Amino acid sequence: MNKIIGYIKKRKVRFSFLAILLVAYYFCLPKQLFKTPTSTVITSSNNTLIGAKIASDGQWRFPHNDSIPEKFKTCIIQFEDEYFYKHPGFNPISIFKALRDNLKSGSIKRGGSTITQQVIRLSRQGKPRTYFEKLKELILATRLELRTSKEKILSYYASNAPFGGNVVGLDAASWRYFNQSPYNLSWAESATLAVLPNAPSLIYPGKNEIHLRNKRNTLLQKLLQNNIIDSLTYNLSIAEDLPQKPYPLPQIAPHLLQKLSKTHTGEALKTTIDVSLQKQVNTIVKQHYSVLSQNEIHNAAVLVLNVKTRQVLAYVGNTPTTKTHQKDVDIIDKPRSTGSILKPFLYAAMLDAGDILPNTLVADIPSQFGSYNPENFNKTYAGAIPASKALSQSLNVPSVRMLQEFGLDRFHHYLKALKLKDLKYNANHYGLSLILGGAESNLWDLCKSYAAMASTLNHFSETSSEYYSNEFCEPTLFASKTVDFGDLQSEKTLFDAASIYLTFESLKQVNRPEGDENWEFFDDSKQIAWKTGTSFGFRDAWAIGSTKDYVVGVWVGNADGEGRPGLVGVQTAAPILFEVFNLLPKSQWFAKPFDEMQAITICKQSGYRASPNCNDTENTYVQLSGLKTKPCPYHILVHLDSTKTYQINASCEDVSNIKHTSWFVLPPLMAHYYKTNNPFYKTLPPFRNDCLGNTTISMQFIYPKDNNTIYLPKNFDGDTNQLILKVAHSKPESTLFWYIDNHFIGSTKDIHELAILPKQGKHTLTVVDAFGNDAKCVFKVSK
Repeated sequence: MNKIIGYIKKRKVRFSFLAILLVAYYFCLPKQLFKTPTSTVITSSNNTLIGAKIASDGQWRFPHNDSIPEKFKTCIIQFEDEYFYKHPGFNPISIFKALRDNLKSGSIKRGGSTITQQVIRLSRQGKPRTYFEKLKELILATRLELRTSKEKILSYYASNAPFGGNVVGLDAASWRYFNQSPYNLSWAESATLAVLPNAPSLIYPGKNEIHLRNKRNTLLQKLLQNNIIDSLTYNLSIAEDLPQKPYPLPQIAPHLLQKLSKTHTGEALKTTIDVSLQKQVNTIVKQHYSVLSQNEIHNAAVLVLNVKTRQVLAYVGNTPTTKTHQKDVDIIDKPRSTGSILKPFLYAAMLDAGDILPNTLVADIPSQFGSYNPENFNKTYAGAIPASKALSQSLNVPSVRMLQEFGLDRFHHYLKALKLKDLKYNANHYGLSLILGGAESNLWDLCKSYAAMASTLNHFSETSSEYYSNEFCEPTLFASKTVDFGDLQSEKTLFDAASIYLTFESLKQVNRPEGDENWEFFDDSKQIAWKTGTSFGFRDAWAIGSTKDYVVGVWVGNADGEGRPGLVGVQTAAPILFEVFNLLPKSQWFAKPFDEMQAITICKQSGYRASPNCNDTENTYVQLSGLKTKPCPYHILVHLDSTKTYQINASCEDVSNIKHTSWFVLPPLMAHYYKTNNPFYKTLPPFRNDCLGNTTISMQFIYPKDNNTIYLPKNFDGDTNQLILKVAHSKPESTLFWYIDNHFIGSTKDIHELAILPKQGKHTLTVVDAFGNDAKCVFKVSK
């Protein structure tokens, strides 16, 4: 050992120099060999290419791929470097032959580079092809051979070799020239691509075909001679045509590509997209666009989610419209007016809080909240309607009244818990119009919320009645990502399972689009909980539906916000929704969450918990929180004579002759509209004349409402139309006396309507009945 140390000390300059050379050799190769920008590439869940975006330098250069098809690997080695697996990075014999031939000719006629040396040359772009540079490449090639495997070197070559024009790398070349994955290439196609990096200018439509064919066939001949392919394969291969005009790369999900390229530029991404479903949904959207565009409706979007995995199965961000009509805008994540699409959340919240039962009667009457006057879409009123029907029929007035009763801030809290990111303001900013489209949301957030509700029900049934803590999570677009639903817990995440189930039961009853009305009579019909929405001014049409396994969301409209007649959810978005659902496997309906429900007796007519005065009752399962709802307020006990014609009391009849009868009584305004739709509704009988006392008498203005501003239109003759005053009275047969600003203007009996022509300005309307009861309202007449 001492001798060795002494030997080194005597020659320390040489050894120092050698050490410096070794260190320089070790660090001469950069850690990252290729730094050129790459294309953003997305594939489907089964690795089918569904979109690619050109690299920032204008090249179709797919991200590095470590995997190389065996056919191409064989072809490239046979053509470029037959001794690839035997040399240390350079081939001395090839180099000697190249030097000999080039010196004889006085120019570079032959190259002696191995595949490893070519990888180094490709990584050192722009370097001149001199002998000195060749020496550098040789040194770097040996270093690369020491650092990595032969397979890795081949993958570097396949991913970065030029294939003509602006096509770089095997993956891009395979799709550009043969419109398929490199793993599906034939021997002839693989041989064609193998010879191209050696002479990339040969691949030009209509030119150089003879030269390219000769090079390809020469390689195929070599494969035959080396017994890599048989004679039949050889003959079939040389008969194959050469590629002509390059194919455009697939753009099956262009808006998804656009979305992902913003955060994953230059990456190859395996998505959750079902390519077959995506293509079919694309076709459906295209077909509907061709019809909708005739009404100048140019844009639409569709999102399909798998409820159980929360994976995105189809992502159609827009129609194939023109740039003038914003075809490149991805609508799925853009805020749009919600219309009625939030109503199911209010219904579920009220059930969850125990404020209503599924069929509790809610008022559907003309209503005014300050200066806000909501109206139903069909401009009619039911008087009173079960809450579930108010939801399934998407009635606006009951929804606004339910929101007022529930509390604006309270409902806003539920919506914030759903993580609707476009809900940016406080509750007062939106007001009661929040439930009718006063707020904005996007298709992504709404679909994920419906999916979370469906998933809550699924998990509740699967986990012995427990909830996941992260149920309302983000869907995933990446096949490698598994959604984390959090930990199991006994406490609900937001809505309890029973409230969600009852909400979906109501949404299942929504009438389907025209032409599909008889769906429920077919045994194989799909049960879908779905809801439509239409924003003010016919600017946005929505349809979102859920089954146990899938959620489909559809938006239709114009990206620039232009409204169009007929742009209604049930007419434009719903048909797309059901066509997409027809592509999906049939799902079983949700299991009833009995552990969150209890059977109670309810009043069939009012939907409330049955009171002692309710005669017509039924037993049904309701949410546990519904046990605290009040009993039926509309059934009262009345005292009638033996003929049940008059109300009586002890002042005029012997107690033994009084018939105690349950009677369904609505407030006057509700009763006024209710009996129009329910001819069997009976008003209370009057008191017999010889009886003392009376029932409570009430009356309400139907029109105008207090603090209304009224604009009187003119007819074709230029005359101003009269104002029709209307009042509902609990005893319609009573005589009412009408006063404007304390001036008597007339009386009515039975039908309490009066036509007047008031002057412009503020007026006080007073109505007095024969019993001395009065009602007042203030209104303003304006031009």
